[in-house]
Amino acid sequence: MERNIVIERMDALPSWKRDVEMVERKGIGHPDTMADGIAESVSVALCKEYLKRYGTLMHHNTDQCEVVGGEVHVHFGGGEILKPIKIILSGRATANVEDDYIPVHEVAIEATRDFLKKSLPNLNVDNEVVIDSVMGSGSADLVNVFKRKEEVPCANDTSFGVGFAPYTQLEKLVLEMERFLNSSDFKSKHKYVGEDIKVMGLRMKDRIHLTIAAAFISKHINSASEYLDAKKAVLEEAKEFASSITKDNYEVNVYLNTADNENGTEPSDFYLTLTGTSAEMGDDGSVGRGNRVSGLITPYRPMSMEAAAGKNPYNHVGKIYNVLSFKIANRIVEEVSGVDDVVVRILSQIGRRIDYPKVASVDVWGSGYEEDKIRKIVDEELAAITEITKAIIEGKFRVY
Repeated sequence: MERNIVIERMDALPSWKRDVEMVERKGIGHPDTMADGIAESVSVALCKEYLKRYGTLMHHNTDQCEVVGGEVHVHFGGGEILKPIKIILSGRATANVEDDYIPVHEVAIEATRDFLKKSLPNLNVDNEVVIDSVMGSGSADLVNVFKRKEEVPCANDTSFGVGFAPYTQLEKLVLEMERFLNSSDFKSKHKYVGEDIKVMGLRMKDRIHLTIAAAFISKHINSASEYLDAKKAVLEEAKEFASSITKDNYEVNVYLNTADNENGTEPSDFYLTLTGTSAEMGDDGSVGRGNRVSGLITPYRPMSMEAAAGKNPYNHVGKIYNVLSFKIANRIVEEVSGVDDVVVRILSQIGRRIDYPKVASVDVWGSGYEEDKIRKIVDEELAAITEITKAIIEGKFRVY
């Protein structure tokens, strides 16, 4: 059966040619990204448990995680947690296969703890976080479980995924800036910078403005003057990094923690935290409210509103098609000459095999391109779609 692949040449201006472009990235310590990361970690942990027991994946969707902000008192040199951060794990997971019980709540809570320990080293997971799993559970028939192993799954929903390539200069800069500020090398030099880092990028023609919000950690800051000195050091490195990865024809302006009262003397005058995340002080987080599968929030690009993190990677097209769309888009840009920009959209139909979507739509910008080559790439990637599941479980694709 032939796949429904539609390729169109676009005449409208791509985002990188427009006068205005906006891009945002919420770093790993932002409450929304925390929620995404926890949801995905729980899904991956459940996948591994199911594979270990049955050699195949069971139904689950753990994309209903809430980070409920706590309360804290912060002072120069330290502080105290007054009310812990609460993590609520919701969604659903298969907990029984006939008489066999899978400890889904235990698996989910342990995965959450592991994620928090790796992502937020200044957060005491034992004393400053409460984790509550209220996931619904279901059961499966053993015969049907083993019948699924050789099948290409059918879509669990009518939904679409969207991807694009290549990233614009602004998109690359915003993504890489957050990674740089949260890198182990940077933190070894600036241990007073927490993980809650948000980067907002604005390009107006050839002028770029980056506004960075970075939570500083109070135990490493003993006075207002120390905070301001530390802030100056971070800002200088951020400016240097931005210049190193931006083309010469762009003027880049970088701003850091612009809500600070730089004439103030109290901890409340500055972005000062105890744990490196604003979740400690009442800032809540939810799955799907932050970065898309691109790792960014891109209002000048087509985006899906699906929360990919936590959805099962077996037949949930809201996850699989978003990942696959970016994979296809990148292959087209890399392998087909004459393509300057590409957007891929894949639409499922509930009950239809995921390797035969209702339509795979490709929009192409460029002076010239080989349509047959593009069609072949899309067809190849759809034929190999079940490989996406394994790659997601192995952490080879970003979903937030």
